Amino acid sequence: MTAVRDVTLVIPARDAMRTIERCLDAAIAVRDRTGSRLARILLVDDGSRDGTAAAAAARGIEVLSGSGSGPGAARNLGWRAATTPLVWFVDSDCVCEPESLERLLPHLLDPQVAGVSGTYSIANDASLLERLIHEEIMVRHARMPEETDFLATYDVVYRREVLEALQGFDERYLKGQDAELAFRVLEAGHRLRFERGSRVMHFHADRLSRYLKVQRQQGYWRVALHLAHPGRGSNRYSGTLDHLQPFVAAAVGPAVIAAIVMTIWFDAVRGSANDGVAWLSPLTGWILPAALVAMLLLMQLPMALAMVRRAGSEMVWFVPLGAIRACWRAMGLVQGVADRMLGRGAISAKALPQAGGTA
Repeated sequence: MTAVRDVTLVIPARDAMRTIERCLDAAIAVRDRTGSRLARILLVDDGSRDGTAAAAAARGIEVLSGSGSGPGAARNLGWRAATTPLVWFVDSDCVCEPESLERLLPHLLDPQVAGVSGTYSIANDASLLERLIHEEIMVRHARMPEETDFLATYDVVYRREVLEALQGFDERYLKGQDAELAFRVLEAGHRLRFERGSRVMHFHADRLSRYLKVQRQQGYWRVALHLAHPGRGSNRYSGTLDHLQPFVAAAVGPAVIAAIVMTIWFDAVRGSANDGVAWLSPLTGWILPAALVAMLLLMQLPMALAMVRRAGSEMVWFVPLGAIRACWRAMGLVQGVADRMLGRGAISAKALPQAGGTA
């Protein structure tokens, strides 16, 4: 019996030559499997300046030209061009395994389930940074139940009718648009599932500077998410401790400035007749920033210990990485709050005038 081809794959891509060939070859292999339900592969080229579109065309893949407005807009262009009832999204830096799609589809036999996503695998030659990023995600995914409240778009199937009803991804979100859509899907009364049997090999950030840049952006757009969907700060993927870290990190800077001012003031009054400050020392002002840094490092321990149990002792390097990441997220958070309060930037009230808005 021939399988019904009722799924369209949408791959948003921009300057993705590092990974796109492996991504497309794996997708073609899924499409050509006996009994596959994958009918069509669409690559949405979102303003690439390299050979991304040419690599797809050389493989006979349909290429749609995006506007360069970001992954949310590219995904919207893709699913709107689809004619199948199901749309599978895979990122251009992911390589799907042969059974990735078929592991997801049984969940959609339940008509109340609007979307289902899978998990990651990782290349054997991955760097330490890539392994640290990967193992943290694996710990989080191991804790996620089948019934979930958060889906990302590296490997996810949505019903096209649900995307149409909700107008798809909010194109104003340059980061976090996958979480924002998942929240709206839930708020519309649908259900979401997580299937760890579906895996895509993900090429994580291979440079610390690139990783931290993305983390700062995530901190910025998290402000918009909290404003649009209050009460969803903690979910099945991340918890209260994760969301507290940027706030602790944000307090370190002011505490250091206060310590410097206090040290300068102490030096100015030292040796004077003012006995009221005799008990002070130049180190007194540094107690608070030291305590905040220690707290930030301690907040990484639960995750680091879980990672060590999974992947070995080198995962202890997550402690400094997690603390540094929190600082970069804090910078994005502070900028986001400032932009919102001052009415400027991408998340000002003018740019994002309503909670949970659509494109």
